[in-house]
Amino acid sequence: MSADIYARYLRLRGHEVIFVTGSDEHGTPIELEARKKGLEPKELTSAVHRRDLELFTELGVEFSLYSRTESEVHKEFVKAFMSRLMERGYVFEQDEVLPYCEKDKMFLPDRFVEGKCPNCGYDRARGDQCDRCGKLLHPSELLEPRCALCGSRPLFKLTRHWYIDLGRERERLLKWLESNLELQDNVREYSLNWVTQGLKARSVTRDTSWGIEAPFAGAKGKTIYVWFDALLGYVSATIEYLRSQGREEEWKSWWMGEGVRTVYFIGKDNIPFHSIIFPAMLLASGEPYVLPWRISATEYLLYEGSHFSKSRRVGIWVDEALELLPGEYWRWILTRLRPEGGDQNFTWSELYRIVNSELNDDIGNYVNRTLSLIQRAGGVARGPGEEVLERAKEIAERAVREYDNIRLKAASEQILELARLGNRYLNEREPWHLLKSNREEASRVLWSAASIAKMMAHLLAAVMPKTAERLWSMLGLGGQVSKALWDSELYNFPEEYRVSRPEPLFTKLPPDFLERLDEIIEEARRRAREKRPPFVRD
Repeated sequence: MSADIYARYLRLRGHEVIFVTGSDEHGTPIELEARKKGLEPKELTSAVHRRDLELFTELGVEFSLYSRTESEVHKEFVKAFMSRLMERGYVFEQDEVLPYCEKDKMFLPDRFVEGKCPNCGYDRARGDQCDRCGKLLHPSELLEPRCALCGSRPLFKLTRHWYIDLGRERERLLKWLESNLELQDNVREYSLNWVTQGLKARSVTRDTSWGIEAPFAGAKGKTIYVWFDALLGYVSATIEYLRSQGREEEWKSWWMGEGVRTVYFIGKDNIPFHSIIFPAMLLASGEPYVLPWRISATEYLLYEGSHFSKSRRVGIWVDEALELLPGEYWRWILTRLRPEGGDQNFTWSELYRIVNSELNDDIGNYVNRTLSLIQRAGGVARGPGEEVLERAKEIAERAVREYDNIRLKAASEQILELARLGNRYLNEREPWHLLKSNREEASRVLWSAASIAKMMAHLLAAVMPKTAERLWSMLGLGGQVSKALWDSELYNFPEEYRVSRPEPLFTKLPPDFLERLDEIIEEARRRAREKRPPFVRD
């Protein structure tokens, strides 16, 4: 969601943007889930991929391409990239002792081993990383290890794997981390600490059958570890998108050209993969790839004080949420609850307040008051404007700065401030009285109020694009707000507004919403399950 908002913002500022991501399909967890359901892994992931695309569409997320790691373009690129690292001496083979579950008769991938973190003592750390302290781990480092599938203590057996020696890029990584002032403080500090301590060679292969075959001699039966595989998807998805546009030859200009910037949106637990492993891989390739410009890493969004958990049914899933409220509402709600400065708690009472107070009372009420009064004045309001517009411009400029720095929650606060300014202005100037005593002055007041609403349409266009287009249309403005570039149009007001009859932008949640919450959620879950592919309904 945040990435879509920022991509829309960049386009509104006149930048050319390619916005890509995709379904991460590989790895043992998916293979085992497919086995349980009696399916081939690709049959399962294809169904989920299709459903994900439907849900993204309902949320208004517009990718240049939503790809998948099973695409042929991706698989070809990963094999070629890994082969190049081997040719350059960054990949070597080595015997390794790894956990083996005798009950399940398999080597256990990193995330199928749990135990106590040797760094912070968290007793549910995984074999590749501790979710509490963020430390990158090897399964052998876990204290009291156990198989995540059956709970038994694994044995450690010898197996051969291929490693990538990212430590060779330590100095160049340090230089980049220290010099890139666009990195968030938490990203830079965390990453510098890890790189300074030294980078261990990491296994790039796994003993799994579901994934991209390792292209190394003697690696039959091995696949590329999903994190190395998926990270390269940013590049391969760009290639795939440009190929679909008949512009494949341009892909290097997007990844190696001057003036190109890449921005990543992740949760804080994925920082090391995006700020250390991925840039180290790009450096190791010997090609002049652009390294990350910004990495927007948010803290955790909690659900009523607890971590979201699929296994424990803590939380609400996207398809269930969309049965409760339209995607436009969720775009605003999740922006308002974006954990930018620390963990943020989602509560249903806060959702109720956001919808009824912010969307309806602040934004919706202001728009309705302004347009209804202009309708009473004959449907037309003419300038010049009043001093309030200067204060409105100051608020809008703050919103633009927040958008530019990917502080999306802070940007939404400025949109609310703009609506509140407009409501105060109407209360102070009382244009409903002026319409009886001084229609010319009333027209100036209403023109000013409409100009504030026009600025709101611009600023809402990234977060709530459909709502912004409706507001733009009701203001009688031609074209589309999504095509009105801010640098030339944000403060460019028409000589007059010829408004159409206002329609409510939002609908309030009923007074008994919180009292009936369990019933409402259960009904939403029932409807969502009916729309899921049959084998993913549980």
